[in-house]
Amino acid sequence: MRARIYQPARNAMTSGQARTKTWVLEFAPEGGKEIDPLMGWTSSADTQAQVRMRFSTKEAALEYAREHGIDATVLTPHKRKLNIRKGGYGENFAPNRRTTWTH
Repeated sequence: MRARIYQPARNAMTSGQARTKTWVLEFAPEGGKEIDPLMGWTSSADTQAQVRMRFSTKEAALEYAREHGIDATVLTPHKRKLNIRKGGYGENFAPNRRTTWTH
């Protein structure tokens, strides 16, 4: 069995960091998906594709994979670059601002 271990990215709709601190072990799909001719639903006989396990550390996920004979690949997360401006957001509304404020 093949699997990947990664740290999930934050939700693009929010600025919060919820659910990004854990590590996830997710199995790679073994076979292709099929379309049911009657209903048009997509299905698969691979039940491992539904399994997603969460671990507190990367080492815990790697140890679990090693104990159960799972060939795991670790994907390193891309850290977000901080966007800190001098003066911050309040500088947009300062009374002594020298340039005009634009959107």
